[in-house]
Amino acid sequence: MSEPKIAVVTAAGSGMGADIARTLAARGYTVAISSSSDKAERLGAELGGFGMIADNLDPDACTAFIDAVVARYGRIDALVNSAGHGPKGPVAELTDYDWVRGMEVYFLATVRFIRLATPHLEKSGGAIVNLTGFSSVEPEAAFPTSSVFRAGLANFVKLYADQHAAKGIRINNVLPGFIDSLPPKETFVNRIPMARYGTVTEISETVAFLLSEGAGYITGQNIRVDGGFTHST
Repeated sequence: MSEPKIAVVTAAGSGMGADIARTLAARGYTVAISSSSDKAERLGAELGGFGMIADNLDPDACTAFIDAVVARYGRIDALVNSAGHGPKGPVAELTDYDWVRGMEVYFLATVRFIRLATPHLEKSGGAIVNLTGFSSVEPEAAFPTSSVFRAGLANFVKLYADQHAAKGIRINNVLPGFIDSLPPKETFVNRIPMARYGTVTEISETVAFLLSEGAGYITGQNIRVDGGFTHST
C-alpha cells in the first residue's frame, strides 16, 4: 500500500482554506496546515496531520513551516496557497503602505511559499494550486489591491508553468467569485448569473481535482469558479 501524499495548505485556519484541508484529508492526503493563529494546530490534529502557527507574511515563519513539514514527512506532494484580505478603499486614496501591504498579502506570500516548496515538488512531481480571485481578470472597485496584485500572480503562474512543467510540477490558479464563507450581499448576488454565492465545497472540489491525476495535463491556467460573474474571455 502506497504512503499518503503530503499536501501543504497555507493560511488555512478557517474559511476556504480549512475546507480545502478537510476535503484533501478525506481524499487520503496527509495535510500540513499553516495559519497565523492556533487554529492550524487544532485543525491539523483533528485531521490526523500537522498544523503550525506561521503567518504567511513572515518569511522566517514560512521557512520554518516548510522545514518542519519536510522534517516530519520527508516530502511535499501538493501545495495549496490561500491568503487573507488586503487593504480596500478608493483607488487613488490608498497609501504607499496600503499598496505594499496588498502586494505582500496577495502576491508575495504565495510566491514565497512556491519558492520554498519548489525543490521538494520537483522530487515528488507535485502540483500547486493558488486561491486568487475573479478580480484578477476583471478588476473590481471593491477590491483594488486584490485586483492589481492577483493579476500579477496570474502572469507569475504562466511564467512558472513554462519553466517547471518539464520538471513535473503543475501549477494553476483558482479564481473564486463570491463564496459563502462570507455572508451574501444582495448587491453582489444580483450581478451573478447563477443568482447565488458559490459554496466553499465547490471551491474545495475544484482544488482537489486540480491536484489529482485527472488534471494531469492542466497547468498554467486561471480557472474561474464564479457562477458566470466575469464576462471577459
